[in-house]
Amino acid sequence: MMQKLSSLRLPWPTDWTALFGAERPLVLEIGFGYGQFLQHLARTKPGANIIGLEIANQCLDSAERAIGRKHLTNVRVIQSMAETALHHLFVPDSLSEVHINFPDPWFKKRHGHRRLIQRDTLDVLVSRMQVGATLYLATDIIEYAEMSAELLRDTPGLTNTLPADWANEMPGRVVTKYEGRAQRDGRSCYYFAYQRNDRPAPNVPVIKEIEMTHVVFQSPLNLDEMLARFEGVEQKFGDTIVRLLHGYRGRNVLLFEVYIHEPTIDQHVSFVVSPRETQQEYTIKVGTMGYPRSTPGLQQAVALMAEWVIGLSPDAKMVKHKLGDYVPESLSEEN
Repeated sequence: MMQKLSSLRLPWPTDWTALFGAERPLVLEIGFGYGQFLQHLARTKPGANIIGLEIANQCLDSAERAIGRKHLTNVRVIQSMAETALHHLFVPDSLSEVHINFPDPWFKKRHGHRRLIQRDTLDVLVSRMQVGATLYLATDIIEYAEMSAELLRDTPGLTNTLPADWANEMPGRVVTKYEGRAQRDGRSCYYFAYQRNDRPAPNVPVIKEIEMTHVVFQSPLNLDEMLARFEGVEQKFGDTIVRLLHGYRGRNVLLFEVYIHEPTIDQHVSFVVSPRETQQEYTIKVGTMGYPRSTPGLQQAVALMAEWVIGLSPDAKMVKHKLGDYVPESLSEEN
């Protein structure tokens, strides 16, 4: 049985040679669905380490069972958004080949930021590709093809290997389940093939974890009084959104459900407020639920929690903290 892998649990960045047990070229498929194409890559590229990214549990379970059943030892699947994996797991110049098959088009305008092919994602993708590496993209949505063609043309680090923006067929390509359905329904497919050239790539460093955060504070309020005044909090910090969703009373702690959205990662975690041995002192720390990773957004979320709970009483104050650069102005004089 393979170990379940997730970008929330793998090291940032990941040592792929150690994970696979062999140093081989890295081939990546983003959004592998039920894994037919991923298995094809594993069978036809035995000299490569094949990595598949997917977020849907059903697809992950199906692919893992097939990989185990067919004894494909050079492929691993990872539950992850593409943005999280590219920014946190892969170092620059590490990928030899990338496949993106029929990504979700996210038709609605308000969902446009969720599309995989966009400027920021292409920049980090190019930075992770080795010179000579190839990017393959397939879609059956003409609007998505036109959008992708424009973005790819404007990517200096990539060179089109086809005579036109795209091809309507790709000889020798294995047909995925979704692709076969599109063809049977009479929908045209659009195939792209770009190669990483020797122009300098965008400078997109790997985002690593920072020091885990916590806050110690004094307050005359007890846990029940704090919880009774909790109504939920939401705050934007640039591109980061923090939501303090719900509070719960434990035997000797408060547990808060917290959602954090950052451009490269979403986290659904817990914060714990617990009394210390010193009278009227409490600690805010990150719970173990949700496999929290110490990112700037997590620090901002702890800072928001501290600002809220300390603001409940004029006699409350921060005693010490590990908040890095994210100490709220309302509390900075207290530190």
